[in-house]
Amino acid sequence: MPDIWNYFTRLLKRFEDSKPTEPLLHEMIIRSNREKEDYEYWKKTIVRKRLLSWLADQYAIFATTAEKTDEAIDFLDTPSSKGFAIHFHQTQYSDRDARHLLDYLKDQVLQLNYRTQISDKKAYNRSSWVESVERHYLKPRINLGSTEKYEQQYGNITIETVFRDEQPHLLRFRATVYQDNQFRKHFPFRELLNQLLI
Repeated sequence: MPDIWNYFTRLLKRFEDSKPTEPLLHEMIIRSNREKEDYEYWKKTIVRKRLLSWLADQYAIFATTAEKTDEAIDFLDTPSSKGFAIHFHQTQYSDRDARHLLDYLKDQVLQLNYRTQISDKKAYNRSSWVESVERHYLKPRINLGSTEKYEQQYGNITIETVFRDEQPHLLRFRATVYQDNQFRKHFPFRELLNQLLI
């Protein structure tokens, strides 16, 4: 019994001492068999279709009249980074939908000759809530033996979902291109988004 008490005492101390640079918890994402089965089921649901359709519609609106997009989404458009952020706390979608969308976007990117660099989750003690972040970081596969410039495709891709007290708050998707002259010019972000929304 004292060992269990000591464990929880140490965990509580780590929780209180956690900082943005020092998370309370940091571990790799490992989905259980049950989570994987639920994800496979979710991919066939109308919820997934509606979410992706909404995202496609919002990007089309952003491309023509940026100020008319839904308040639940923002788009990033700089010379080096493109992407979007879905404010799940302003939608009716569940934590299940947010987590499955995170994994779905990762799976779509993997079909584009990308590899997973890391998939991890971190938890932080914030002033009014516990924040947890699940992240997939993906990089294009590069032929290091090539004498030609490397194909960067869409650059490095970061997909992360932020939860506050276990409730979905935000999903960020960002493609950051290489500015190095060893790489060919990146492909247009619109093409990447089309691949994600299939």
